[in-house]
Amino acid sequence: QVQLVESGGGLVQAGGSLRLSCAASGIIVSINAMNWYRQAPGKQRELVAGVILGGSTNYADSVKGRFTISRDDAKNTVHLQMNSLKPEDTAVYYCNARKVILRQTYDYWGQGTQVTVSS
Repeated sequence: QVQLVESGGGLVQAGGSLRLSCAASGIIVSINAMNWYRQAPGKQRELVAGVILGGSTNYADSVKGRFTISRDDAKNTVHLQMNSLKPEDTAVYYCNARKVILRQTYDYWGQGTQVTVSS
């Protein structure tokens, strides 16, 4: 099992910045990727950013150039730096850890942290 605890959400004005953190604990070996998802009211959960074991990152088009994902392996933590925030970034943000073992995918989720961007 993997436990994920997010922190850093809150209320910010448009154009502002927030930094989300996700601390992983438990059986963290074999985690292949760490991701941030978000879900706005009435919408499906969407992938915002991800970083794989080798360090490569990927971003949703809507956040490219504004958000940066990073991982601190020494602290088993992943961060999401969010700059130039827009009202449409308002959502609950979820940390995700993904393991692929013998072609089986295992997903672990945090409890979510609310990000609200006011116009």
